[in-house]
Amino acid sequence: MTKQKISVLLVDDHSLVRRGFRRMLEDESDINVVGEASNSSEAEDLARKLKPQVVLMDCALPGENGITAARNILRMLPETAVLMLSMHSEETLVRQALEAGARGYILKNASDLDLAAAVRRAMDGDIVLDPQVKRAEALKGERTAGLTARELEVLQLIAMGKSNKEIASDLDLSVNTVAVHRANIMNALGLHKTAELVVYAIRNGLVNLP
Repeated sequence: MTKQKISVLLVDDHSLVRRGFRRMLEDESDINVVGEASNSSEAEDLARKLKPQVVLMDCALPGENGITAARNILRMLPETAVLMLSMHSEETLVRQALEAGARGYILKNASDLDLAAAVRRAMDGDIVLDPQVKRAEALKGERTAGLTARELEVLQLIAMGKSNKEIASDLDLSVNTVAVHRANIMNALGLHKTAELVVYAIRNGLVNLP
């Protein structure tokens, strides 16, 4: 009896990156890439239709970020293993990914990147963290300089140049609630100006530059 292949959905807004990852995975006899998505909306739609066993998802996606998309996918498909991909090892991102339910966090630019091994380990129930990521800190779940999932969403929209009113509309919140989130974000990160928040978000891969 032939063993069923592990079904994988690739999510990255760069087609060349997806193509490279697809080649890496489809060289393996036990892995099958069943779909590709370039943004979070496509990812959620394809996950709903294809029900992949593993989703490889970039953290920084156009529109809704990958961490929020991961949370939405896992709400629909709790048995799916989500592996987050990122160019950044920043602790806030790692913590948010794990809190969203991701099974792992992998650095895309790692010299020894082995996606196939990560996929298999995730399927076996392991938490897969890149060696450059500090496991103990990532799994603490303490606030320190970290942001809540909602604060991460607000920060992303701030970095996209949206006003409190626009953010309130996008997230179905009151303008006052958004203002409170903005203040909490600044306090948590030790920043004092909107421009500093934007720089922080870009530097840590929370948003994609055009």
